[in-house]
Amino acid sequence: MTEFCPIALPEEPTPEQLKNCEDCGLYQHGTRMVWGEGNPEARVLVLLDNPGAREDLEGNPFVCGTRQTFQQAANNAGLQMDDLYITFILKRKPVRGYDKVQTRQICMQHLEQQLQEKKPSLILCLGNVAVQSFFQDPEAEVKSLRGSWHDVQGYPTAVAYHPLAIRRRPNLRSLFVQDLAFVAERYHRLNP
Repeated sequence: MTEFCPIALPEEPTPEQLKNCEDCGLYQHGTRMVWGEGNPEARVLVLLDNPGAREDLEGNPFVCGTRQTFQQAANNAGLQMDDLYITFILKRKPVRGYDKVQTRQICMQHLEQQLQEKKPSLILCLGNVAVQSFFQDPEAEVKSLRGSWHDVQGYPTAVAYHPLAIRRRPNLRSLFVQDLAFVAERYHRLNP
C-alpha cells in the first residue's frame, strides 16, 4: 500500500468583476478574494467558512495541515480530489473583528452565484460556522446533524466536522472519515 501524499489543488480564479468587491467590508482586512479550489466541474461542493492563511498567500503551493487532514480522510473514504470543489462562505480571510452575521449574509450572494453556475449534485458543509451560515440557522451544529442528508436550498447536503477540529481532537477522525464515506457512497451511486 502506498503512503498518501496530499496535493496543492488548483485555484479557480475569482470572476474579474468581483476581484475588488467591497460589499461586505472584508477588503479592509487586506486579504485577497479566494473563489475556490479543486475541480470547478466537480459534482461535490465542499463548503468551509472562510479561506485560511494558505489560500490567502497567492502563488504559495504548500499544503497546510488542515488540507492534508481533509485530503487524507477523503482519500480513505473513497473520494478523489478531482471529485471535489472547495469553496467558502466568506471569500476573504478575516484577520480582525467584523460583523459576522451581516458579513456572512452579504457574502452568501457570492455562494448563491456559484451554486447557480456549478449546480453541484451534493454539498458537504465542514464545521459549525459553515453549517450555521448555509442552513441559515444559528443553532445548527455538526454534532446533531451529521450522518443524515438535509435539503438545504434544494441541494442534498451533508455535514462533517472541520478538518482543524480533527487535528485538534484526533478522537474525531473516525467520525470525520465516516461522514466523508457517507458522502462518497451517495456520490458513487450518482456516478456508477
